Amino acid sequence: MQRFEFSDTLKRLPQQFFANLVNKVQRLSSEGHDVINLGQGNPDLPTPEHIVEELQVAASNPAYHKYSPFTGHTFLKKAISSYYKRQYEVDIDPETEVAILFGAKTGLVELSQCLLNPGDLALLPDPGYPDYMSGIALANARTAMMPLLEENDFLPDYNKIDKEDLDQAKLLFLNYPNNPTAATANQAFFDETIALAKKHAICVVHDFAYGAIGFDGDKPQSFLQSEGAKDIGIEMYTLSKTYNMAGWRVGFAVGNRSVIESLNLIQDHLYVSLFGAIQQAAEKALLGDQSAVEQLVNTYEKRRNVLVEKLHEIGWKVPKPKGTFFAWLPVPEGYTSISFADLLLEKAHVVVAPGSGFGESGEGFVRVGLLASEERLAEAAERIGKLGIFKK
Repeated sequence: MQRFEFSDTLKRLPQQFFANLVNKVQRLSSEGHDVINLGQGNPDLPTPEHIVEELQVAASNPAYHKYSPFTGHTFLKKAISSYYKRQYEVDIDPETEVAILFGAKTGLVELSQCLLNPGDLALLPDPGYPDYMSGIALANARTAMMPLLEENDFLPDYNKIDKEDLDQAKLLFLNYPNNPTAATANQAFFDETIALAKKHAICVVHDFAYGAIGFDGDKPQSFLQSEGAKDIGIEMYTLSKTYNMAGWRVGFAVGNRSVIESLNLIQDHLYVSLFGAIQQAAEKALLGDQSAVEQLVNTYEKRRNVLVEKLHEIGWKVPKPKGTFFAWLPVPEGYTSISFADLLLEKAHVVVAPGSGFGESGEGFVRVGLLASEERLAEAAERIGKLGIFKK
């Protein structure tokens, strides 16, 4: 059979760091081991029933069996506008300031292709969500990394960015509540970001995937709540985390009109919008009863508390995550993030994600997902404790 060579564009794509981890997990599971997988970011709970029922009803509507409007149904864009007004007191024009996305991941990859030319520069958080790199690679652009360090509460220190990089940068990625560090950001930080972006004519994209998941009574801050945010950037939101709709592939971008226009333009050439019934169900999610979201955040907070308490009991002193459904845990002395993750997998059959997979500054940490029951999280901590690594 003829083997056809990949394009240079595909060759530029970064390797999937976690593919090797997945293979190791599959090997242990196939050998009959009881593996507790805390290394993934896939919500473990079902979509709320009222959203599922809305899809079931909508799917029988013949109008949705035709092509959807290329930029999405107006009713969903209006629902997104209403959601932002209700949640954040932010005014969004549904016609010019909303782009419907096939999940936020798609938009985050597309955006670099919309705004960057070959050789252009983007500023990226380190550690950060790996797919930011994918879009930049497809655009044949360059990156400058912004280290997220514990001593700065895992926020980038703009004063330490090279001045030449600031002058050349066209795009800046942020993500709070943050994957993988579970850190949060306040309005003062976003105000500082906007001032920097205006000074250097940089477009800011705030990945707000975990926008609903804040703990201890703290509601995560939207980037668009800061004055002037729409002048220089956008925010991307997904229903995957807030409503456990990961498999539904529905998200949106809101903010700067020219950036929204660019996203709509590229999607005109790639898609014919989402299945209308999914858009109707998404409208129901955004405008309907929000008690399921409150229950979900409460569930994650309880899981967080159990995990942290049990890890403290075995002598692993870890901080409490402030948001997301992840915990960012320091690796004990004598280990790298990969060697420690390998030890936990092979000896305790507990899967965690090595921090180095999220960037150079992720070294020294592992990411743990709060995506298992309290009982399984407690058992994972107990298994780790039996390794005798930590002194009580």
